[in-house]
This record gives sequence, C-alpha cells and structure tokens, in this order.
Amino acid sequence: MTPAADADDALFEYLLRLGDNALILSHRLCEWCGNGPVLEEDLAISNVALDLLGQARYWLGQAGEVENKGRDADTLAFTRDGMDFRNALLVELPRGDFARTTARQFLFDHWHLLLLEALAGSSEPRVADGAVKAVKEVRYHVERSDEWMVLLGDGTGESRDRINSAVCEMWPYTGELFESDGVVRTLADKGVTTLHEKLRDPWRARVERVLKRATIEPPADSFMHGGGYHGVHTEHLGYLLAEMQFLQRAYPGAQW
Repeated sequence: MTPAADADDALFEYLLRLGDNALILSHRLCEWCGNGPVLEEDLAISNVALDLLGQARYWLGQAGEVENKGRDADTLAFTRDGMDFRNALLVELPRGDFARTTARQFLFDHWHLLLLEALAGSSEPRVADGAVKAVKEVRYHVERSDEWMVLLGDGTGESRDRINSAVCEMWPYTGELFESDGVVRTLADKGVTTLHEKLRDPWRARVERVLKRATIEPPADSFMHGGGYHGVHTEHLGYLLAEMQFLQRAYPGAQW
C-alpha cells in the first residue's frame, strides 16, 4: 500500500469517527423529544440533536467521497453493522435520566469544541470547512451544557446527588476521546488534525472550572473504557442501530 493510500485510509477512518460520534449522540438526544423536563428544554435538546445530525451528514458524506466506493452519508449511516461504527463508547451509552444525559453532553461538548477549534486550521480543506461551520453550533452546546451542570449541581439535594453520580459514571468513558492511535498520528503528521492527547489538559481545565461552580468534585482518573474507535462496542449500540436502521434493513433502498 502506498503512503498516499495509507493517508486516504486514515482520513476515511477519521471522518467516520467524527460522523459516527455526531450521529449516535444525535440519536440518543432524539430519544428526549417529547420527554424533556420542560417545554423549552424539549425544544433545545431537539435542536442540539439536529445540529449533530447535520454535522454527521457532512462528515459521513465526506467519508464516502474519500472512500470512493459509491457509499453516501445515508448508506454509511443505515447499512453498516455495529462493528463497522467508529464512535466513542461515551455517546452510545443509554439515555438514562436527565442528569445522566446532561453529564455526558457536558463532558462531550467541551472535548468536541476543543477538537473542532483545532480542526478549523486543518490542512485538509474538507475537514477545515466542516469544523468552521460546526464550531458555531458547538459553542452554543457548551453554553447550554454548562448552564445545566450548574443548575443541577447547585440546586436541590436530589439534583446535586443525581448529577454528581452521573459525572462519576460517565468519567471513565472520557479517556478514549484523548487517544492518538495510528490513524490520528498519520493525519497529525500531515497537519490534518492534532494529537488528541494535547486536548486533555485544556479540556480538564475547562471542565473543572464548571464543576467547581456546580459544587461537584472532579472524579479521580482511574480505569478508562475504550475500543469504540476500533469497532469494539457495548451491547447498547446494537439496540440503538436496530431501531435507527430498521427502515433501510426492512425495505432496502426505500425513499420518502
């Protein structure tokens, strides 16, 4: 395999990761549609889901072009098996209660914004263009997540207990976000992305500032789950895909 082919393969894999993270988290947030704690939040969380779905469509569309095998964004979203998805485990975990959803979104949003800010300067135009557009949306996501973390953490005793428990539960799934495997390193060498471990310290600083305002003690780093970027997923992804992909699986090629 030529170096150019290696770079194209790495770019395809990386675009899948960006797209799958956005797609799967969007689906999880869509599960709140009609179930939000208040009407305004029902609308807000649905809008965040739509933002992520739009980002997923862009990234997966670019992945299909790089692969050049005739697969578009819809094909990649609705016909791949679980082991072919490249999302982090964090985004596929079940919805849980509102505190659980808030904690996951908060931890993901701060990482997502840092990554997109770095990708906005990418040497690969299709990556830079997508990141520049997505940054504007994700800045709002961060503001919203921060607000809810403080409201729940500095609220009632029950809300504080729930959000504190949720942060502790989600924390061990954040380590995967900062891994720089061969795909990341190949692209970092070409200026397409940054080494993901470089995002860890600024992410932690931003997250801890908000946790302090929310009167929540940051969890200690210990064992971290991983494998999602290489197709090793929890059972929860299978159930999610069974729902998300049902129409195309039952009626291949169906269109509205």
